[in-house]
Amino acid sequence: MSDLVSRFGLAVRAARRELGLAQEQLSDAAGLDRTYVSGLERGRRNPTLTTQERVASALGRPLHELIKTAEEME
Repeated sequence: MSDLVSRFGLAVRAARRELGLAQEQLSDAAGLDRTYVSGLERGRRNPTLTTQERVASALGRPLHELIKTAEEME
């Protein structure tokens, strides 16, 4: 997967941990399978824009914030 996909996953993981959520809690809130969230955080999944929005919403953050965080990681 691309570097941006990997960094987006890391941004999701950081936001989830900051909120003290388990992957299962995030997956439930976003309506996704826990294994999908795991793959997303490890950069193994390339989420659609719709899925990105669902994850951001479940984290209580605007999508642009997660994307900005991912872009700033290097």
